[in-house]
Parts: sequence; structure tokens; C-alpha cells
Amino acid sequence: MSSYRYTFAKFIRDWVLIFAMLAGVFAYLLYMEIPALHPAGPVLEKIVGFVQPLLIMVMLFLSFCKIEPHQMRPHKWMLWLLLVQCGAFAGLALLLAFVPELPLRDAFEAAMLCMICPTATACAVVTGKLGGNMAGAVTYTVLINCAVALVVPVVVPMVHPAAGVSFHSSFLTILGKVFPMLVLPCIAAWLVRYLLPAFHRWLLRYAGVSFYLWAVSLSLAILMSTRSLVHNDSGLIVLLEVGVASLLCCVLQFWLGKVIGARYGSRVTAGQALGQKNTVFGIWMGYTFLTPVVSVAGGFYSIWHNCYNTWQMYRKRKADEVRAAGKAGGDE
Repeated sequence: MSSYRYTFAKFIRDWVLIFAMLAGVFAYLLYMEIPALHPAGPVLEKIVGFVQPLLIMVMLFLSFCKIEPHQMRPHKWMLWLLLVQCGAFAGLALLLAFVPELPLRDAFEAAMLCMICPTATACAVVTGKLGGNMAGAVTYTVLINCAVALVVPVVVPMVHPAAGVSFHSSFLTILGKVFPMLVLPCIAAWLVRYLLPAFHRWLLRYAGVSFYLWAVSLSLAILMSTRSLVHNDSGLIVLLEVGVASLLCCVLQFWLGKVIGARYGSRVTAGQALGQKNTVFGIWMGYTFLTPVVSVAGGFYSIWHNCYNTWQMYRKRKADEVRAAGKAGGDE
């Protein structure tokens, strides 16, 4: 019986990405098929708008509770990765700001979103399974969250200036939404660690809940993306452009991370830190600050990086099996 429970739990964890995305799609399609629910639409939208950032904050808080501050080890490759993400984001924003009628605008905005999206909190776990440095992945996760919280409020108003609102006002509005979501969970987690150690130990027992919060948050993000697609007049071509842009960004970032990391003996760690993204935040940022159709890039990216991670872990497992078999043969 315990073996069955383990297998079922493992099955759920392995396929939760698909389940969460399908749940988001079907939830919105079900809403569309029940006219009686339509009057509640504006209220439900406000609820999702409130719950989504809250879930991301709690998820990050629980994840940061597991981080030991002494694990933080800044390295030179992290500076290069920060320059890649922030530089690409700002460069694409300047291009869109100075060339408003740029062809494939949605694809370029999707690329912006994919480049600045912070590292996934699960990155350290995957990095460890691939033989990388978990402490390095943890350190970069904290650094990029802080960088995104500062860079996004500066850059986004250049691409999507609010009518009748000054740059300064837009900056403060976006900062007020992004900074608490990305930075406060880290500060709160470390305050709890040192000021409330008993409560911190209790939280660690339930830190795994962050995985299920991520699944719920992903479902809500996909629900909002589905709504954007259903009411999108841009057509299938634009959706294809966004999907291709997210795929190219995924390939580019994993490759660049590995190339940069290889120069400092951190090929695996840097590759994961740059390539594996917190796509739930990306989707939220897309429909909150950019355009609804651009938010779909986060959903596409989630598929690409999870497929690549699955392949990487499969290849690592096979390599370990071959190595173990060779060692066993040598011992004989």
C-alpha cells in the first residue's frame, strides 16, 4: 500500500505541470459554457488578481525559508548572467520604444518577458540532480529576484506608457507591485529564521507545500492566459510568433548560461540559473504590465524548459548508470 502511495505521489509530481495547465484551460472554458457565471466575471477577475501575487509571495517565502544565508556564495558568472538578463530586457525595450511600429512587436515583447523572468525556486533542486552547485543556484535566485524588482519598474513604462500618467508615477506603481512580491519573501524568511526559530522549524516541516501552491498559481496563470487567447483578435499567427520567440529565448539562455558558466567551472549551475524560469511570475507580469497575448509566452516557456530539464535528467541518470556498471565491471 505504501509503495502504491509513493508511486501515485510520484506520478502526480511528475505530471503536475500538465495537470495544472489543463486545469487552468478547462476552468475558463467551463466558465464560458455556463452563462450564469458570466455576471460574476469582474469579481472573479479581482479575486484572481489578488490571490495570484499572494500565492507567489507565499511560495517564495516557503522556498526561501529553506535557504541557509551562509550558503550565499556570489561568483563572477552571476554578474555576467545578471548583465545578460537585464541588458537584453532593457535593449529590447529601447528598440520597441524607439520603433513603435516594429514588425513582430508581440514576439519582441514575449522575448523581453522571457529574458527578464527570474530564476525558478526549484532551480536549486534540479541543479543538484544534474550534479551542479545548489548553493550557487540559490544565490543567483536571490540576486535576480532583487534585480528584477528594480529593473522592471524602470523599463516597462518605456514600452507601455500609461495614458496621462507620468513615468515617475508608473515606476512607483509597478515597483509597489513587483518589489514586495519578489524581495519581501526573502527578507521575511530570514527574519523568521533568526527572530522566531521555533516557528521557522515548524515552517520547514511544511515547506513542501510550496510545490502545490506553485501548481495552483500556475493553474490561475494559465486560466488568465486562456482568457486572453479566447478573446484575442490577433490570430493564430501572433500566437505562433510568441511561441517561437519563447522557444528561441529558452534555447539561447540555457546555451549562454552553460557557455558563461564553463569559463568559471560552473557550467551546469549557470545554465540552470539562466535557463530555468519562474514562469508563473512571467505570466502574471505579462498580463499585468504588458499585453494579454504576450503573457502566453510564459506558458510556452514553461513547456520548453520543463521538457529540456526532463531530457537533461534522463541523460544524467543514464550516464550515472553506465558509470556505475563500468565501476562494477572493474571491481570484478
